[in-house]
Parts: sequence; structure tokens; C-alpha cells
Amino acid sequence: MTINVMTMQRCVLLLQGINVGGRNRVAMADLRALLQAEGCTEVVTYLQSGNAVVTAEPVGLAVKLEQALHERVGIRSRFFLRSAEELAMVVAANPFPLRAAEPKKLHVAFLADPVDAPTVTRMGLRHADDEIGIGRHELYLSYEVNSRDSPLAGVLRQLRTPFTARNWTTVTKLAALVGSGP
Repeated sequence: MTINVMTMQRCVLLLQGINVGGRNRVAMADLRALLQAEGCTEVVTYLQSGNAVVTAEPVGLAVKLEQALHERVGIRSRFFLRSAEELAMVVAANPFPLRAAEPKKLHVAFLADPVDAPTVTRMGLRHADDEIGIGRHELYLSYEVNSRDSPLAGVLRQLRTPFTARNWTTVTKLAALVGSGP
């Protein structure tokens, strides 16, 4: 297999539903090994919830990794890939800058498809004291109390595209690890 070094880039991989509530257990050492076996280099994982920063050829990478995870570990999980530049744009576009001071109350839902802004707007951008901000391929979720008790969970379940969410602390840490943020 020939790897074109010119197309290799730093990117973030976010796995959906890994190590949540005791389900879909994947040790980060196993995840790193799988990523390296699939051609990723400079692999770094963050926390136990399926976050990785790698250098790789991004075209087709997510699908290839989803297949490898299923074949080797027996788990079906979606990989969401964002380049360093894309993650930098996510951080810069935060519509709730004051909420960033309380990073556990600000989450980003990374979507598989571009945001359908009219549909999200029809579902409502404000629910009780919680708010949704619209990005390009992500939704910003501002919680007054916490994500677990938020009415936004019902809104997210109505989305017609897969997503995975991370709190602001994780988003900015991944941006720093990939070299695109604070």
C-alpha cells in the first residue's frame, strides 16, 4: 500500500457511544493499536470516551475505521472526523462565548451531515433555559444545569443524522492536541 505523504494531515476522530454507561467498551490502548494498524500515525487518545488525534489520509478514513473496529473488536460505532482546520472553526464559531467559562454546560454535537438549519430552527433553538446554536456540521448546546436533565435531549433525538457530542473542555483540549486551538 502506497501512502501519499502530501495528503496526510492531522485530524480528530470522535467515536460515537464508546465506553458510555458500561456499553461498547474499548480500551484506549486497543483503539490506538487499531488506528496504527490502519495507517494512522502520531496517535494520541484523550479520555476514555473515544477521542483520538492522528495523522492520516482523511479520505475514506472514517468508514475504513468503522469496518476495522467492527471486524477486530465486534463493536459498531461511527467515527466522526474533523481536520485541525475544521475543529479550529468549531472553536472560533462558538455562539455562546460566555458559557465557555462553564465548559461542562457547553457541548458540541458533531453531526454526520451538514446542519439542516431550517429544521433545527423549527424544532426550536430555546427549550426552557437551554439553547441551541447552529454551526456548519455541528450544533452548540448551552445548558443551564446539565445535559442529562435538559429538554435538548428530545430535540437531538429528532435529528435525522447521526451525531456525537463532547463538552467544551474536551473540544478545546482536542483542538490543542491537533494543533488548532488554545
